[in-house]
Amino acid sequence: MPTLSVAMIVKNEQQDLAQCLDTVKDWVDEIVILDSGSTDKTEQIAREYDAKFYTNTDWQGFGKQRQLAQQYITSDYVFWIDADERVTEELKQSIIQVVKEDKSNVVYSIGRLSEVFGREIRHSGWYPDYVVRLYKTNFAHYNDSLVHEKVEYPSQTEVVKLTGDLLHFTYKDLHHYLVKSAGYAKAWAEQKQRAGKKATLFQGITHALGCFIKMYILKAGFLDGKQGLLLALLSTHSTFVKYADLWVRTQDK
Repeated sequence: MPTLSVAMIVKNEQQDLAQCLDTVKDWVDEIVILDSGSTDKTEQIAREYDAKFYTNTDWQGFGKQRQLAQQYITSDYVFWIDADERVTEELKQSIIQVVKEDKSNVVYSIGRLSEVFGREIRHSGWYPDYVVRLYKTNFAHYNDSLVHEKVEYPSQTEVVKLTGDLLHFTYKDLHHYLVKSAGYAKAWAEQKQRAGKKATLFQGITHALGCFIKMYILKAGFLDGKQGLLLALLSTHSTFVKYADLWVRTQDK
């Protein structure tokens, strides 16, 4: 039977970490956690679950941090999970089965079901939110992106969708959303600036309007009730902010 590791990058996750690890502790071979400078009880909780705990405070972005974390993996397969996620029983069985089959030239994507402001979001373009999270450790790796990092793998690789949901408890409250989205916007603008990109405020307005139309109308966000409307409005705001940030950064001094 091939071995399986859970890998995580974390910072100040004491509120969620135990609940997350409870869903993987009994069926994986190791838990590897790379911390970027927690000041709460994250390390203490991780060690209670016998996790291999490492620290890297030289933050170079999400992609680079995941690359470093993967270097500590000793198992045949790596399964990535965030502290605000939970593995369902159906997904667990699906993961165990494909690891047992041990196929070549395959990576596995997992559908996430997010709960936001007290409601599961099944429309708005949010579900199923398939992301590649499981692969052979020596076969694939994350790219260098500061934010919205993705797994890179050889061409001709088969991407297989697993059954079962990964539950995602993404925002605790509105303040948490605003802080988190501001961080993503900053990283996005910084990444574009490094690539020599510029933006206009008009682009910000058009992309923001496009975001609302796509989420709330085309992706049926109206079926997600008041939370769907709120999400569409917040996403519209976040989209404008990231373009505005890039515009401010690239103005001629």
